[in-house]
Amino acid sequence: MFHWLPLFLYCALIFIQSSRPVPETIPDIVFLDKILHFFGYALLGALFFRAFTTVSLRDNPRLLICISILSTALYGVSDEIHQHFVPTRSADIWDLAADMLGGGIGVFIIHHASARRKRFRH
Repeated sequence: MFHWLPLFLYCALIFIQSSRPVPETIPDIVFLDKILHFFGYALLGALFFRAFTTVSLRDNPRLLICISILSTALYGVSDEIHQHFVPTRSADIWDLAADMLGGGIGVFIIHHASARRKRFRH
């Protein structure tokens, strides 16, 4: 549960946030929405990677990376579909692109950090 609970809670948080109407006032920062998607899904990608290290995938780093990125991307797709049905929200292909890019970067960062940590232990 230590590795999976944060992932489940974060997925629930994304779902809840996506279920709420778009805030009426948001800071006027160029591409703020895409930046938030990028970093939000970078964290999600890292959480997927962390959770999947507890199953047999941990012995195959490439598969672990691919499954983590794919899971993050699929959650992003499901979130955009969900938002299509929420009043004041809409599905956006550019949000999905930011989700996927962020997820991939998050997975690579945690993968390299964990690989580096393992090298220093040995």
